[in-house]
Amino acid sequence: MRIVVPAGGIGGARFLRGLKAALGTDASTGPDQATDHEITVIGNTGDDITLFGLRICPDLDTVMYTLGGGINEEQGWGRTDETFTVKEELAAYGMKPTWFGLGDRDTATHIVRAQMIAAGFPLSAITEALCDRWKPGVRLLPMTDDQVETHVVVEDEQGRRAIHFQEWWIKHRAALPAAEIIGMGADTAKPAPGVLRAIADADVILLPPSNPVVSVGSILGVPGIREALVDKTVVGVSPIIGGAPVRGMADACLTAIGVETSARAVAEHLGSDLLDGWLVDDADAGTEVDGIEVRSRPLYMNDAETTEALARAALDLALELRGDEVR
Repeated sequence: MRIVVPAGGIGGARFLRGLKAALGTDASTGPDQATDHEITVIGNTGDDITLFGLRICPDLDTVMYTLGGGINEEQGWGRTDETFTVKEELAAYGMKPTWFGLGDRDTATHIVRAQMIAAGFPLSAITEALCDRWKPGVRLLPMTDDQVETHVVVEDEQGRRAIHFQEWWIKHRAALPAAEIIGMGADTAKPAPGVLRAIADADVILLPPSNPVVSVGSILGVPGIREALVDKTVVGVSPIIGGAPVRGMADACLTAIGVETSARAVAEHLGSDLLDGWLVDDADAGTEVDGIEVRSRPLYMNDAETTEALARAALDLALELRGDEVR
């Protein structure tokens, strides 16, 4: 079975770990090894940022570290057993920004990426090379090799201005009201090599509970990707439970684009042309969306067992809607 998962950071990475467990694969299994299943992840790169001369790809790295066994499990991002000596030394030199927590182990990944960029390699080739170390057991593709960055238009005592999404998200904790969220460069970006082919060959598409605006939304914003997905069987998992985000500040993102923070509104925002099925939490049981099959079940990924069960439920619904026997 071929499965494509457009994914953001923490929620997407944990869902993928549950999906691998549901399919009976392990962290040592690579996409080019003989298996009955192949998972291709289309990773969000709209959160990417250049700091201190290094290109940082938070969502790609979170997926890679999580599936490769190197993630800080408690916080869901960054490396395990991390230290921050380089960050402290940069601050001592007066280098800014100081709000981005770049760890020492994580910095090594970004140095490798920066050197490969300088040598002329595209992001897709760089990501493949980095995954050679981590062996995530999936094929991890960036949504595009082109530079796309999410910026947020805010208004405060400094006036109306655009800041990088990471500054809004990390430094300001999304507390500055956002007037607009813009994917800079998205309109001219092209899907990375392999993205459209993976979608075309996929049996099902699963949308994990990633941020619908700046994760899944960024991926769908690359011309050609949404158009390819609408021809497939797509089942999504709501990132909203009982009118609140499962984690993070997705509600601030939804408010910025004029979408209510509810499981129903997010499904309607994604559209019945894209979604065939939508999983909501039991707290939102009874949700109805025209043109979309809605099912309720527990959505919290509290541990390995509940995460695997959620991924299995999403896959089973996709196979059911596709007309296949549930496996």
